[in-house]
Order: sequence, then structure tokens, then C-alpha cells
Amino acid sequence: MTYFDSRELAAIALFSALWGVLNSLFAPIVFRMTGLPILCDMVGFAALSITIWWIRKFGAATTVGAIATVINFMFNPGGVHFLGFTAASMAFDLLAKLIGYDRAFRSKLSTTVSMLPVSALSASVAGLIIGMFFMAAPALDKWGGVLGWAGLHAAGGVIGGTIGTLLVVALTSRKVKVAKANV
Repeated sequence: MTYFDSRELAAIALFSALWGVLNSLFAPIVFRMTGLPILCDMVGFAALSITIWWIRKFGAATTVGAIATVINFMFNPGGVHFLGFTAASMAFDLLAKLIGYDRAFRSKLSTTVSMLPVSALSASVAGLIIGMFFMAAPALDKWGGVLGWAGLHAAGGVIGGTIGTLLVVALTSRKVKVAKANV
């Protein structure tokens, strides 16, 4: 018996492709225009929120992050900073598991109260890793160092988490249900 069934694997593939392709093609453009890591966080944490809601199994967000990383490297081989998002997807997975999937998605309020902090904390993990290992000091100084960069990512995680939460609440309101109850 497999851990992820075919519907779950299809969802993982879809959200991985969404994150990996949009990030590798459009995020560098947005970053050059604004100097802010906005699009990476928005797309990534929206995709992770929907993934966790749909699949509700530990490892789903990590798998999405790992596959999105491979896709990102295929399109943008120099984008090693994306490894911070790989770690962030692991943190997202762990935090969502600790909260409990049924508890997190019990109501609109619980979805909002749980997914926004999970997104913000996970995004700050990405910011810390990117700031410590992949950013030049002059660029970091502009934003207040590593902690400032982590804060920018946390803000992007809140935006992405808000988008993901709104999509989950909209799907739930329209009676879209997860494929099955998972452990």
C-alpha cells in the first residue's frame, strides 16, 4: 500500500509545478523590479496551504517543496537561494502536523488562525537560510541584515498564507471536499 494515492500525487505534482514554474520564470522579474522577495512567498505558501488542506498527510508539503526545487533548478540553475524554500516547506509540513489537520481546517476561523502563522514562520525560515547562506552583505544591509530579510519573507508568507487561506475557505464554502479523510 502506498502512502500517497494517485489523486494526492496528482495534487502534489500540480502544486509543485505551479510553484516551481511561476517562481523560476516570474519571481526574478518581480525581484529585479522591487528588490523584494514577494512572488516566491506568495505563490509558495499559497500552494503549500492548499496542499495541506487537500492531502492532510505529513510529508505532502515537503514533497511539494522538493519537487518545486527541482523544477526551479531546471529553469534557473543559478537559483540556489530556493533551497531556503525547500527547508521552509519542511517547516510548514512540521508545523501543520503539530497543529493537527482536522483542527486547522475545522472552520474558517481556525483555518485563518492556523495557516497564517504557519506560513509566516515557514517563510521566515526561508528568509533566514537565504540571508545567512545566499545573500551578499551589502544587499542584506539594505534590509536590516538577516533578521530584516527574514521579516520580509515572513510578510510575504502572510500574503501567501492569506491567498491560500482565502482559496481554502472559498473551496470549502462551495462544498469542495478533500478526497478522503486521511490519518
